[in-house]
Amino acid sequence: MAGKGIVLGIDLGTTNSCMAAMLQGELVVIPNVEGGRTTPSVVAFHSATQWDVGTIARQQAVANAKATLFSVKRFMGRKLKDPAVARDAALVPYDLVAAPNGDLRIKVLGREYSPPEISARVLGKMRADAEAFLGEPVTQAVVTVPAYFNDSQRQATKDAGRIAGLEVLRIINEPTAAALSCGLDRRKDLRIAVYDLGGGTFDISLLELGRGIFEVRATGGDTHLGGDDFDQAIMHHLMAAFRAQEGIDLSIDRLALLRLKEAAETAKIHLSTHEEAQVSLPFLTQDASGPRHLNTLLTRKAVEKLVAPLVEASLLPCEAALKDAGWSKKQVDAVLLVGGMTRMPLVANAVTQFFGKQPQAGVHPDEAVAVGAAIQGGVLKGEIRDTLLLDVIPLSLGVRTEGGIFSPIIPKNSTIPTRKASLYTTANDGQTSVRISVFQGQQPLAGQNMFLGDFELVNLKPAPKGAPQIEVTFDVDANGILKVSARDKATGKQQQIRIEPNTGLSQDELERMAGEARHEQDGAALEQLRKTCSMLIAQGRREVASIATLRGTQKDEFSLALSVYEGELPSATDPDRLKAMLKELNTFLIRLRLMTRPAPEIKAAEGEIKAKE
Repeated sequence: MAGKGIVLGIDLGTTNSCMAAMLQGELVVIPNVEGGRTTPSVVAFHSATQWDVGTIARQQAVANAKATLFSVKRFMGRKLKDPAVARDAALVPYDLVAAPNGDLRIKVLGREYSPPEISARVLGKMRADAEAFLGEPVTQAVVTVPAYFNDSQRQATKDAGRIAGLEVLRIINEPTAAALSCGLDRRKDLRIAVYDLGGGTFDISLLELGRGIFEVRATGGDTHLGGDDFDQAIMHHLMAAFRAQEGIDLSIDRLALLRLKEAAETAKIHLSTHEEAQVSLPFLTQDASGPRHLNTLLTRKAVEKLVAPLVEASLLPCEAALKDAGWSKKQVDAVLLVGGMTRMPLVANAVTQFFGKQPQAGVHPDEAVAVGAAIQGGVLKGEIRDTLLLDVIPLSLGVRTEGGIFSPIIPKNSTIPTRKASLYTTANDGQTSVRISVFQGQQPLAGQNMFLGDFELVNLKPAPKGAPQIEVTFDVDANGILKVSARDKATGKQQQIRIEPNTGLSQDELERMAGEARHEQDGAALEQLRKTCSMLIAQGRREVASIATLRGTQKDEFSLALSVYEGELPSATDPDRLKAMLKELNTFLIRLRLMTRPAPEIKAAEGEIKAKE
């Protein structure tokens, strides 16, 4: 498929990621090489230079628990001592440690990785899969983040893209991206609420739509409320049931906890469409008397009672956002549900009851954000000319003043890009320098908010306290990333910096990691292609054995074809040949599955396959 200069729209999710692009004027969700429309945000390490990403990585989570990394998005731009990190650490079996500056690092097989490095591996796979699908290089992307991500988390996301070899043209908020993709009549003036409950984060955004302009009026949320928390509530219930049944506490058994998490997630998904789910975990653990098993029944009603407080917690930011926008619930014209957790009937019903209207139909909760990012990519390329996105910052930005007071310069929900300035003065007589300390948050004391960074304005002319006039200017770009400058109006002395968050990677680290990623990417992509082909061959063998309508000669023909691929695979080192083999195996499986259908359908479907080829 042709598409010179394609901008990839990427939803980098906590649980799953998705990508889309504008191709010949059409919006297309791009599948990964395994054929899936979403990719698990999972990285499994075998050594410092060997790892798997996506479906293959997720499949080995139990056997390779401490080296299989998931839900990394919750740790982006965080310090290890962050209170929210302590809570989330209970959700994962891998080790979290502190870097020298206090940043969170993930320790795997004796090596420490930053969260952006891990996310870069997910982005790197998506980039490679997109290139395999498109048949050309992809170097630019629009990447989405939760609306409530702060400056540090946005910087970390952009760093991940850079390490993966992508120029991130724009960082946009996930709910805003979903609104871009919703297909509402852009000629009408509408007020939209986007309720986005994903695997690790929750966002609510209120937008006004009219004449192709999407203007965010207010946003809110919780970067530590999502599907992982729902899973944890179910896990605790299963642990209590096991303790009552067997008298064994599983809270310190990491392998058992990982199996419980998988079971909780599977049951949660099943209960979205069924009233009951059977949880069966044989050999979950063992004691001196032998192995112990878990076998219990979960009902939708019981699980809804467990997670009801989480659903209620998501409605509090909705109330706050409505207040910030000055809207009543009745003034909302359309409600969009985004994120996998909105498939849970309890969630959908709660949102319907809260806003007093049924959510908009036809919005795909897993793909809407990536499609919206692709639309923004089309806008940036000039392919889409009738759409303008006006986003906002989620939290106030300001400086610390005397007494530790937080002085906001740009209030929350300000439309970006934006530039604002405020005047400050000295606190002591004869002061010749001032330190500008920058914070983000809503608390009255600076220390209660998130410290982003600081710098010093020096060589001020000595004067009585209160006499100098120091103009501090905040400049927030379209990505929501901040630059700060300070100028002494008397002398004209000025200091300007892009705020480098107190948590984050230095430029030297970024360059080193990007270089390593370029070196490792080719080998990793080759190995991923080989493993995917091997997986499809194994799948083909299982299906050949299971299709009862195959005659003996047909089985022999299919088995021989698979044997030819199996023999070629170990020595295949040409990426183009492996990509071709992957395509051939996918076509092979389609033809094989046709054998279970009536003859007229087989003939028609084979005609379609030939036409596509």
